[in-house]
Amino acid sequence: MKDFSELKAMSSDELQNELLILKKEQYNLRFQQASGQLEKTDKVKKIRRAIAKINMLLDEHKKNS
Repeated sequence: MKDFSELKAMSSDELQNELLILKKEQYNLRFQQASGQLEKTDKVKKIRRAIAKINMLLDEHKKNS
């Protein structure tokens, strides 16, 4: 995962691609959690927060455009 400064430097298209990747990963983690195979439970929280940060940055990009 990228830190906030790296995300902030990205364009809207790059953020959309990163968001898609994170949502796929979140889906896979949910599947693992439901089947009892998830070992690193903290990763779910990190992914969720990263998605929120990207959504916030995308909203900022829309406001500035």
